[in-house]
Amino acid sequence: MHELQRLRFDHAPALLAFELENRAYFAAAISDRGDDYFARFDAKLRALLAEQAAGLHFLHVLVDDGGAVQGRINLVDVADGTAELGYRIAEKCAGQGVATAAVREVCALAAGPYGLTSLRAVTTLDNAGSRAVLTRTGFLSTGETRLGTRPGLRFHLPLPRPAAR
Repeated sequence: MHELQRLRFDHAPALLAFELENRAYFAAAISDRGDDYFARFDAKLRALLAEQAAGLHFLHVLVDDGGAVQGRINLVDVADGTAELGYRIAEKCAGQGVATAAVREVCALAAGPYGLTSLRAVTTLDNAGSRAVLTRTGFLSTGETRLGTRPGLRFHLPLPRPAAR
């Protein structure tokens, strides 16, 4: 069982372990974070949490029953009712519906308590798993883009308005 939690500084040890354990797996699909990211992990995490506190991001971790981080699902660059969705799920959880469930949960938070009206996302053309997650959760492709040197696709999801009471 997995639980989605807002990112806190006490997640740091489990989050770092997750990032290190899955570094090569993630680097096959997206740009590697680089050695500096890991060397300065605590400082970078504190900066992200300060940005979250300022309302710029909604950052989440997906934890298992033992408290180990199995994924990150984030809404970043929050402005004017929209944000960009980004996620990374542990290699050992791939293909089990974990990413789809977590993205659905974050989309519900975005439309509800976070008050957002739309989300956007990007992925590389060769990341079939990520494209499938976005499609299954209602995102529509809006065109081609580039992620570094790799061809990619942009996606958009209009969020439902909360029902009037």
